[in-house]
Parts: sequence; structure tokens; C-alpha cells
Amino acid sequence: MALRNSDRRWGWPSMSLHWLIAILIFGLLMVGFVMVQLPKSPKYFWVFDLHKSIGITVLALMLVRLVWRLYAGAPQPVPGTSALQRWMANLVHLGLYLMLFIMPIAGWLYDSASGLRAMKFFGLFTVPKLIAPNPQIKDLAHEVHVWGAIILTVLILAHIGGALLHHWGQRDRTLYRMLPSVFEKES
Repeated sequence: MALRNSDRRWGWPSMSLHWLIAILIFGLLMVGFVMVQLPKSPKYFWVFDLHKSIGITVLALMLVRLVWRLYAGAPQPVPGTSALQRWMANLVHLGLYLMLFIMPIAGWLYDSASGLRAMKFFGLFTVPKLIAPNPQIKDLAHEVHVWGAIILTVLILAHIGGALLHHWGQRDRTLYRMLPSVFEKES
């Protein structure tokens, strides 16, 4: 499997980052939508800290992913992809990248502005606060984080829908390009 992305397919670093971040985001969204309903118990705070640690991990992985994408480029659209599909795919990908930076930063800002105890990254070390406690910024960051989760969910569904449309509707190789070559069918 190639290291760099080619005109035809994604390299293994891009694939690995894509699927790892996808799994982490799926978990973050599920836990995020559920944890607000949990009673304030020691388990609640453990789940909250885990959510924050994974969110910071996603932010770090997104930085790596962005640098790698700028370095390694991206495959060309498969033949037969319309201009409208390319435009929509670019719009959804831009939205995903933006939200995958905005969400963890808003969460970190919310945590910082709340004035709560210091967050421990997976219990290993203290994550620095971005700002001093500030109720207005706390409320704004929380709103951005909540609405961001909704927007991110819509973008993810659009991304998955586009991939499945290519796979089952157009029967092209778009989805296979983000899977290890052992899954790829010959054209």
C-alpha cells in the first residue's frame, strides 16, 4: 500500500487518519448526545473527562491530517463524476474539516471558560486552560459546541450518503479508494 496519495487512490496514512478520526468522532457524538442526560455522579465526570480527552486527540489528529493532506494531495475524482458532485464533495469536505477543528476548540474553550477543575488528558497530564473563567465565553462556546455537533452530524450523513451513492448508485471506485486495496475490486 502506498504512502503518498496518488491520482487514483488514498495512501495508507490518509486512510488510517480518515478511519481513526471517523471512529473517534462517532464515539464522541454518541457520548456527547447521551452524557448530558447522565446524573452528576463520579461516572458522569469520568465520561466527561474521557469525552474531552478524545476531543483533544481528534484536534491533534486533524492537525496531522491537514498537514498530510497539504503535503500528499488528493486523488482526482473518478471518471464520470459531474461538476455538481465535485462541487458538493468539496463543500462537504471543507465543512467537515472546519467542524473537526471548531468542535474540539469550542469544547476546550467551554471547559476553560467554565472555571471547572483542570482537565487531565486520559489521566496523564493536565491540559492547560485557554482562558480564565468567563461566563459569556462559556455560554457562547457551549452553543457553538452544541450546534457544531448538529452541523457535523449532517455533514457526516452527507459524506456517507455521497460515498454510498457512488458505490451503489454509480457503481464507481470512489469508496474503494478509501479502503485498503484488499477490498478493492478490479474495474
